[in-house]
This record gives sequence, structure tokens and C-alpha cells, in this order.
Amino acid sequence: MNGREQRDRALEIIARLPAETTVPVQALGELFAILVKKAGKSRAKARDAVLAWRETFAIADTTPEVITSATDIAVAHRMAFWDSVMLAASASAGARLLLSEDFQEGFTWGGTMIVNPMRPRLHPALEAVLKPTDRL
Repeated sequence: MNGREQRDRALEIIARLPAETTVPVQALGELFAILVKKAGKSRAKARDAVLAWRETFAIADTTPEVITSATDIAVAHRMAFWDSVMLAASASAGARLLLSEDFQEGFTWGGTMIVNPMRPRLHPALEAVLKPTDRL
């Protein structure tokens, strides 16, 4: 999938996310960094995007308990620390799925399963939670 196709897929999935979607606070930081570094947006525009996401979706906070869980995940599963924080925060918030290209799809921790939204065919668990598309 080329960059344009990935962007289009991401926008389609975002448009289909249910209202009760929760976003780990670290994902907002990654969004800011990607918009500035890869998409060439100004810091002000990246800030506006982060604030829009914050207003649209519930945010999973990084608590001391999340940090403790993240260190456990990082040690037990040899996962990068900040990835572990996102997984621990998602699980703490009761998320069933964590969408990421960076993790092993299907890995589950604390009731949260990792799903890669960029695979050619959407994982059935992701398809089940997305709002239907208007396409025929």
C-alpha cells in the first residue's frame, strides 16, 4: 500500500470509528510528531489536529498504574516501552482493540487485542466495531 492509499484507508477508518472510541494520550503525541515531521504541517496545525481528536474521542490517560503495567508488558513481551504504555492505557480504559501497524496483530493483553488497520483485508474484530460504509 503506497502513502496515498494508506492515508485514504486511515481516513476511511477514522470516519467509521464508533463514538465510544478511546485514544491513548501517547497516540496524540505520535499524531503531532507525524503531522509535523512526515506530513509537513506547521506545529500550529498539528496542535489543532490534536485538540480536535481530544474533543472528538475519549482519552485514555497514563496513570501510575498504567506505567507499572507498561513496564511489566515491556519486560515480559520485549515490547518497546512507549508501545507498552499505549497498550496498557488502552487496556486500562477497557478498550477491546488497539489499532496499530507497529505491534504483532492478534497479540492480546489485559483484554485488548492489537489489530493492524492497514492490512489489505480488515480484521473481523475491527470490521465488527466500525460503522457501516455508505458505499454500495
